[in-house]
Amino acid sequence: MRLLSPPCGDVLLGRPGVLLLSLLAFVLPGHGCPDKCLCSSQTVKCQNQELAGIPEPLPLNTKILFVTGNRIPRIGEASFPSLLEQLTDLYLSGNEMEHVDAMAFENLPNLQRLDLSNNRLLTLSESAFPEDNKVQLLNLSRSFPGQFLTDTVQNFLQNSSLQQLTTLDLSNNYLVTLPGDAFAGLSSLATLSLQNSSLVTVQNGTLKLPPLRDLDLRDNSLKDLPASTLADIGLQPDLRLWLAGNPWRCDCVLDNMLAWLKNSTQVMDVQNLTCSDPEPLRQQPLLQLEVSQLKCSSNMEGVLETSYVFLGLVLALIGVIFLLVLYLNRKGIKRWIYNIRDACRDHMEGYHYRYEINSDPRLANLSINSDV
Repeated sequence: MRLLSPPCGDVLLGRPGVLLLSLLAFVLPGHGCPDKCLCSSQTVKCQNQELAGIPEPLPLNTKILFVTGNRIPRIGEASFPSLLEQLTDLYLSGNEMEHVDAMAFENLPNLQRLDLSNNRLLTLSESAFPEDNKVQLLNLSRSFPGQFLTDTVQNFLQNSSLQQLTTLDLSNNYLVTLPGDAFAGLSSLATLSLQNSSLVTVQNGTLKLPPLRDLDLRDNSLKDLPASTLADIGLQPDLRLWLAGNPWRCDCVLDNMLAWLKNSTQVMDVQNLTCSDPEPLRQQPLLQLEVSQLKCSSNMEGVLETSYVFLGLVLALIGVIFLLVLYLNRKGIKRWIYNIRDACRDHMEGYHYRYEINSDPRLANLSINSDV
């Protein structure tokens, strides 16, 4: 009878050694995978699993982590209890998240790309990142649902020490306006998207960021760019802008911007810029406009029309009040009219009597004798 040869591993280590290796393979970093997640190489995906928090335990060698489409209302210091030194990409979009607390990313020292888009953030702590963070890309698109969160965004941007941030996406938020120094603390910012953020103006100083190279202002509520903003843009010849989809008002206020557009190469979609009003110029490409077409007469006509309507309403109100006073004093007014009528009648009868005397010679002589 021939004996079977034992496996090579059993020869070298024996069966206890094989069991030990199997156990180590299970517990060593990079080999365990949380429930409801898929792990491949250094990527962990926990998507659309109705999770209420960041899954644990995460492999310590995780480099890319997707936790999207769940229901995680808050993340804080306890969300990442283990130090994940290799994690560079974190995707937390679509989690109905409302709060990002202080030190939430303290154990992610090498985080470079963070996606918080499609959430409902009410608070975003400026202390969420470590002081020496390495975040380069931050996506906050569709992250702020209300129209009163501009201060929250401003405080975060100014105080979060994102010194290495190069790309910031704030698109599809209701920002309306941002202070001129909103991005002053982002010394490395090169790409900024404010698309569809309901912006009505660009404050002075907003564009005074030397490294800024790409600025997306499409689909906002801009009617014109003031001269000060055009001057800031002129100081950055390498800056590229996207401005299509704004309701440009083509009147006399737009003359400086029109002249700038025709001489600048910084607007990438300049061919798509069209007038929103006045009505005769609607959908007219800005580059085809002449300065002589930019008039403000329609505005003055509108003001005058409004003034006439207001004056008519005031006069009508005065007339109603006058008629009401007459009605309330109708008896006194009637008595007053009768008195005037009687006085006038007596006066006229006196004139008539004198006329009859003067016209009859006999009565005239009688009147003279009686006077004598």
